[in-house]
Amino acid sequence: MAKLTWDAVGERYYEAGVENTALYPFADKHYGEGVAWSGITQISEGVDGGDENELYADDIKYAGIRSTEKFNPQIEAYTYPEEFAECDGSKCPTAGMHVGQQRRKIFGLAYKSKVGNDIDDLDAGYKLHIVYGASAAPSERQRQTINDSPDAMTFSWDCSTTPEAVNIAGYKPTAHIEFDTTRLSAPAKTKLETLEKLLFGVDGEGAAGNAAYLPTAESVIAYMADTAADTDKLKYWKYTPGEGSAPGTWALTTYSAA
Repeated sequence: MAKLTWDAVGERYYEAGVENTALYPFADKHYGEGVAWSGITQISEGVDGGDENELYADDIKYAGIRSTEKFNPQIEAYTYPEEFAECDGSKCPTAGMHVGQQRRKIFGLAYKSKVGNDIDDLDAGYKLHIVYGASAAPSERQRQTINDSPDAMTFSWDCSTTPEAVNIAGYKPTAHIEFDTTRLSAPAKTKLETLEKLLFGVDGEGAAGNAAYLPTAESVIAYMADTAADTDKLKYWKYTPGEGSAPGTWALTTYSAA
């Protein structure tokens, strides 16, 4: 066996930044079309829980049971899209008007962060993050007078999540999926490109283009797994408006990139 080495050339990795954030508001028990969220300055990926409850017997530690982990991100931004207003507890009876203290919508997120190293700087790769079942808590907003050193006001939200069910053997429900392009195989990178087309949308008409959608966590795991079969496809919920006064319908849709 080879001796362990540290700080090898090309393996001094680090992470920085946050970009390409997309918001997927929850409506009628499904995630709707995604929208771009500009002005994000920070997304903190907090995790609570996972504490061990120690069991003792025969005067020794007998076993340990760990509590369920909770993914609780925090979002900071200079602004937010209009579609986030209902996620922040506002109703909008008309564009530009917000009525506060209303029910808060659940939402999903997708965003990227850069991966750098000692050779490629911040071009070594990136991480793609997908968040499910997020809910934003009320936050304080401070409006200050403009002085000789003006600064822009920032918004922040402490969020909790409800994990999405994953009906795949060996997996628990999850609220956070992460991809690291510096470690993905070539076939997995090709699959990731297709996943990003669904998450962020594609310009074009008809079959050549698509809006942005959040795929189910279960389909993402099945699609990206090394053992995935050709039948493993990305699935998402798509809303089709009804004609006239007829109600619209949601359908679990299989995605195939153009």
